[in-house]
Amino acid sequence: MQASQDKAISKAKLPKLPLKEKLAYGMGDLGNGLMFQLAQLYLLKFYTDVLGISPYWGGMVFLVTKFVDAITDTLIGTYVDSRSAGPKGKFKPFILYGTGFLALATVTAFLAPEWSETARIVYAFVSYNLMSIAYTIVNIPYGSLASAMTTNAGDRTSLAVFRNLAAQISILVAGIVVIPMVQLFDNPAVGYPIVVGGMALIGVIFHLLCYKGVEERFISKRPRVKGDGIKAIKNLFTNVPFMVLALYTILSIGSMFLKTGIQLYYFEYALGNEALVGTVSTLSLIAIAPSVIFATPIVEKIGKKNVAIIGTAGFALFEFINYFFTGGETMSFLVVNFLSYVFLGFSNTVAFAFVSDVVDYSHWKNGNRTEGIIYSGYSFVRKIAQGFAGFIPGVALTYIGYVANQAQTADTISGMRSVYFLLPAVLSILSAVLFMTMYKLTDKKHAEIIGELTEKGEL
Repeated sequence: MQASQDKAISKAKLPKLPLKEKLAYGMGDLGNGLMFQLAQLYLLKFYTDVLGISPYWGGMVFLVTKFVDAITDTLIGTYVDSRSAGPKGKFKPFILYGTGFLALATVTAFLAPEWSETARIVYAFVSYNLMSIAYTIVNIPYGSLASAMTTNAGDRTSLAVFRNLAAQISILVAGIVVIPMVQLFDNPAVGYPIVVGGMALIGVIFHLLCYKGVEERFISKRPRVKGDGIKAIKNLFTNVPFMVLALYTILSIGSMFLKTGIQLYYFEYALGNEALVGTVSTLSLIAIAPSVIFATPIVEKIGKKNVAIIGTAGFALFEFINYFFTGGETMSFLVVNFLSYVFLGFSNTVAFAFVSDVVDYSHWKNGNRTEGIIYSGYSFVRKIAQGFAGFIPGVALTYIGYVANQAQTADTISGMRSVYFLLPAVLSILSAVLFMTMYKLTDKKHAEIIGELTEKGEL
């Protein structure tokens, strides 16, 4: 029995995915990012400076929309799990049929109707919720897809590497292209939807390349029975690795999105150069090169958990350095920020690989494989982090006295500095300590779980 299980574990460790399939999977997140990242980078500033609503209401749109996602994520995740694999697969059809809806909704979110203030606030709520629903329809199945492509820890890390690389490329493109292209138009209310529309169209193309290039291999052979969806949702709250991963994500990923939400304001008013977002995006992409090259071999030596802890703690260290010493001058800020993002690249790279491990853990512990529910739960956690990361800058800008399109006071700029550097650093330290002490699903334990599931013929 032990020899058979060891053989199953060994088999589960063998690389299975060709490079072209890993690239195709990454293209899916490039498609996601060329739409989703536009909202993260520009939507709050679009609300305050173009649509003309207050920072408070702009932040509130982000916060409320992410809580609405709790419902849509769960519904989509439950529906995905309830489906059997068809001719086009179980997860892939959502990418194929959802991408056009997402592109249209993304453009809609960047329209600025000349209505009353109340009507414009309502429009912001409605349009961003539509965009979020469309993103959920594509992204929940896309994220669930990784656990169906491979059970191998190295390959899962590689998929996470390519996914993170693609996400960073989308941030780079959005950071470099959008502001200069919008500035070509006399009216930003016209420029934004045209530029966003072009980006969204390219995103659709990358989604289609992902759909064509990946294969689903590991789908549960256990027949679905009535009540599986409710049971799976309940199991989330007793799945200790998932709950720890969720708290870690809210703190660590929330730190990253918090920086994204406030950076345009900090660049424009503290460093005097709003276009600096392009330089920072370029350097951020270069900064993940070490994780792209070395993440998989380092994971094989010290495990994903240790990589995540070191990456998160390193990010926090350099954020503290920028806050106390170097963040007020452009060149020193860029150097330290680059080092900060080198460490962030490692923690971001392995983040999604943990989700696939949690899917296997739940399958082993509870007897049913629920990729959709687990990934939708994780996606909701990330969206909660994004919601607070959008809400906090909006509230903070109001509290510190921000006035749109005017020179800011020294106190206002100091407040921006705290939100941009200090708060993300503190949250990241808390997340590293939490993960180090409470996350027990190591790579060794996961390999044993895969061995048992393979031995039972459930994979």
